[in-house]
Amino acid sequence: MTRRINRNYKQWDMAQISGGKIFSSVLSGITAKIGKATTVEVGFMEDATYPGGTQVALVAAVQEFGSSAKNIPPRPFFRNMIASKHGAWSDIARQLLVSNGYDAALTLQKLGEGIKGQLQESITSFQGAPLSPATIKAKGFDKALIDTGHMLNSVDYRVK
Repeated sequence: MTRRINRNYKQWDMAQISGGKIFSSVLSGITAKIGKATTVEVGFMEDATYPGGTQVALVAAVQEFGSSAKNIPPRPFFRNMIASKHGAWSDIARQLLVSNGYDAALTLQKLGEGIKGQLQESITSFQGAPLSPATIKAKGFDKALIDTGHMLNSVDYRVK
């Protein structure tokens, strides 16, 4: 595409455009790839359950927000991760989109995998309200948010 400006730089001459069909074709291809997937969800999916049938998302929510009925203080591992990491996600998504040839599904898959890892890291590194002596005795150790590892291993993502 070329454009000419007249000598006094105040008026544009007629623009001369070439290669428009190729440009349009490339944009159509990019649009088709981007439009295939639009969302990535990261967290505890509704089908993730403990062996007894309790949903992992329920246990995670109780840990995240606490429960006065069960005397469990809030342990905001999810909110803390989002607060500290979300600022970089759009730049990462942009870079991935370009490096993946504008394949939105692949980009969101890689982004989801990365955020999943960040959430798992937030669970394992969480430092907050200490466990009660009874909980420490029952578990045999004093690490919050980790008991059997089932919640940690249930972190997942899906692309829609």
